[in-house]
Amino acid sequence: MPAWGELLIELQPHTNSEGENIPALTLDELRTKYIQKLYEKTGRNVIAYYSGWLKPGRTQNIDINDSDITGFMNAIKDLDCGRGLDLILHTPGGNPTATEGIVKYLHSKFEDNIRIIVPQMAMSAGTMLACSAKTIIMGKHSCLGPIDPQYGGVPAYNIVNEFREAKADLDNNPQAKTYWELQLKKYPAAFFYTVMDAINLSSALATEWLTNYMFSNEPAHDVKKKVARIVKKLNANNKSHSRHFTYDFCQTLGLNVESLEEDQEFQELVLSVHHSFIITIDATATTKIIENQNGIRYITQQK
Repeated sequence: MPAWGELLIELQPHTNSEGENIPALTLDELRTKYIQKLYEKTGRNVIAYYSGWLKPGRTQNIDINDSDITGFMNAIKDLDCGRGLDLILHTPGGNPTATEGIVKYLHSKFEDNIRIIVPQMAMSAGTMLACSAKTIIMGKHSCLGPIDPQYGGVPAYNIVNEFREAKADLDNNPQAKTYWELQLKKYPAAFFYTVMDAINLSSALATEWLTNYMFSNEPAHDVKKKVARIVKKLNANNKSHSRHFTYDFCQTLGLNVESLEEDQEFQELVLSVHHSFIITIDATATTKIIENQNGIRYITQQK
C-alpha cells in the first residue's frame, strides 16, 4: 500500500524510480486508479460511499438520506450486477427509512451477493446498512456503532430519557412544571412517540436484514435467537451513541465479519482507496462521494 505521503506525490509531477517523468494525477484520477486496482483484484464491482463528517465545518449532506439513491443509481448504471458488490462504507449514519430504501435497491440489483467493507467507521444507520450484507469486512482499526437514530445530532435514547426524567420529576414534584415546560418546548408535539417509533424501526429493520440476508442460509430457529441477541446489543445506547464496536466485539456478538488483515494485498488496496478518498475530502469542500470502479461519481460539496 502506498503510504499517505506517496499518494500525495502522485498528485504532483514527479520522477519514478526508473527516472521517468510522471505527470500529476487529479484527485478524481487518484481515487479511480485505486478503486480500479481493487476491482481487478477481486473481480467484484466496487462502490465507495464516503461522507466528510469528520472534517470540521462539514454539515451539509453528510448523513445517509433520500438523496443518496441518486448517487447509487448513477454508480450502478451499466455495471454487470452478476459480479456482486463490494460497498466501501464510511459514514456517521442517518435516516433509517432512507437506509431502508438503499438496502432494497442494492438487493434488487445484486441480490444477496453484497459485502460491506468498513475501512474506518460506519456508525448508526451505517451499521444497519452493514447488517444487510452477507458479510462485513473490518480491520482491527475499524468500527461500527449503536444503531439508535439521531435527531439534530442528539441520540434518540437521550431524548427518550429526558422525557422520562421529566415525567418522574413531575410525579414527585409538581412545582417543576415550569422548568420542564421550558426544557421540552424545543421538541414538536408528540415528538416522544416519533422518537420511539424510530428506535423501534431501527430494531425491526436490523432484525429483518440480518435474518433475510446475513444469516439466510442458517436454520431459522437458531437465527431468531441469534438475531435477537445481536439487535439488543446494537440498539442499546450504553453511555454513548458514538461508542466504537470493534472487529473483535462484532465477531463475539455473532455478526458475520471477516478480517481485513487476512489478505495483505486486499488490505493494502482497500486502505489505498480509503486514503485517496480522505485526501479528496481534506483538500476540497466535499461532503459526500459515491463512486464506482469506472470513475462514475456523485459528489456534493459544502456551500
